[in-house]
Parts: sequence; structure tokens; C-alpha cells
Amino acid sequence: MDDTGFPKDGSCSVGVQRQYSGTLGKTANCQLGVSVNAVTEQASCPIGWRLFLPERWDDDADRRAACRLPNSVRHRPKWQLVLEMLDELAAWDLAPPVLVADAAYGEVGQFRQGLDDRQLPYVVQVKADTSAYPEHVHPITAPYSGRGRRPRPRYRQRPCSLQQLAVDAGQQAGAELIWRRGSKGLQRSRFLALRVRPAGVTPRRQAAARAGGVGWELPVRWLLVEWPTGKAEPVKYWLSNLPEATPIVELVRLGKLRWRIEQDYRELKGALGLDHFEGRSWAGWHHHVTLVSVAHGFLTLERLRRPKPAASA
Repeated sequence: MDDTGFPKDGSCSVGVQRQYSGTLGKTANCQLGVSVNAVTEQASCPIGWRLFLPERWDDDADRRAACRLPNSVRHRPKWQLVLEMLDELAAWDLAPPVLVADAAYGEVGQFRQGLDDRQLPYVVQVKADTSAYPEHVHPITAPYSGRGRRPRPRYRQRPCSLQQLAVDAGQQAGAELIWRRGSKGLQRSRFLALRVRPAGVTPRRQAAARAGGVGWELPVRWLLVEWPTGKAEPVKYWLSNLPEATPIVELVRLGKLRWRIEQDYRELKGALGLDHFEGRSWAGWHHHVTLVSVAHGFLTLERLRRPKPAASA
């Protein structure tokens, strides 16, 4: 899952405003489309789209009427749009084997909790300052003084950042791994995987709610860290709820699989005109991205059906 920007000159296109687009690499006047893409090592294709509606559009009656925005459509965070698409896919009996996302989604505790609630496996990128405990840290009950209520178990240590946990483990705890063969040769780096307990507000509240507020523990997750040789500190971090027995090579493969969605966006825009549309109306925008995605899916299937002949020696 990811999002991409649609640059615009004016203010009439549905959902347009000055906002940051990772695709454009800057803040610009644009629309933002959120997509869920089906991905394998050999091919990929978008299978769901939502247009992100900025909050200021909720009360702009004139522009809403001009763009034929349904009354039920209101501002929602991008991560909520993704969960809606996943629920829609589930209604079509399409359950993703694993979800991959960048830090714009992965760092949102409510988004990760939404995936956990739906029992969807994930490998999502997060930021270095995300808080967590090492796996071995558990709630501790303070001694009872004999007066008042008996103390309840709770985490008495301060959580660390993911960066600190990685630094404490040391670069030597990692391994040099190759995750794919690209146009520039073998793609390799150094990675380490640790078992940690994410300790943000959302994980704490959800863990306490599930246990009825008594005897709760934070769930254990995988922390995957990329720490290239020669770098003073790690450069990327991922959290995953995949099983404890998952090999590190599989975590790396999945964490690095996001390059496919970036390639999809380039092909959709460069070859099929994804962003060559005024996008004035709500229905028109979704109609356009759907037709472009169908064309992309057709071409993807044709490439798989008719692979390029091997080069002669």
C-alpha cells in the first residue's frame, strides 16, 4: 500500500490542495491517491484506489457541489482509507498473505492495530524513534506496603527507541544478505532481526483492553533493521507480526518488496496516463484510475504470458 501525487495547477479538481507528496518529493498543489497493489516477485498491479480528501474540503459546499462529492464522503486519514480497501477486498474473498507499507503508514499505531484486529500479517516500515521494549522485559508488581490497594503489574522501565535497541545489539549481530537481482546487479546490505515489544500509546491501550486491564503484556513483534557496513547507525527499520519462526531472509525480502509499487506508479503515469486527467469530479477520478488499472493489469498479464526470449550467447 502507498500513495501517489497528481500535480494540479488550479483549485477546482476534487481533493486538490497544497500537500506533501512522496512521489513528487515536495509539498505541491496536487491530489493524493491511495492504492493497494497485488505484488509478487515477477509482477504487480493496483487492485484498489481511494482519493484522499483534505479536511478543508468537508465544509467547502461550493467546491463539493461542483465536484459532485457525495455527502457521505468526508476527510479520513490515509491509513483509514487503506483499512477500508482491505475490508472491501475481504468481501471479495481476497485476503492478502502479508501487507507491506512505508513509514507514513507503519508508524501509525492505530493502523498496525487495525491490521492485527483483522488478523492480517504485515511488514511495515517505521521510524527510528518508535518506542519499544526488548522481548525479555515484563510488567513488574511492586511490593505491597500493607496499606491501600495492592499494586498491579506494570512496565516500570522506560521504553527505548528502536534505534537504541539496534545499537545495543550491535552491527555484528546482523548478517549480509541479498534480497534481489536488479538492473544494477545483486542488491545486498546488512540486516539484523530482533524480537521487541512496541510500547506506544495504542499498543498499551489495546493490550490492556484485551486483558480487561489486569495482567496484560505488550505483544512481541519482529524488528528488522538495515545497517549497511560502514554506516555509523542503521538506516531503516521495520516492524512485523509474522511468526517467530520466520527466517530473516523472508523478512528482508518482504520489507524490500515495496520497490514494485514504485515501479507500478512510474508505469501507470509514464505509459498509461494515470495523471493525465483533470480529475474534476469524484466519480470521474475513480473512473479514470480504474480504467488505467485495468489496462495495466492486462499488459501485466500479457508480459507474464509472453515472456521476453532469452538473449542468445
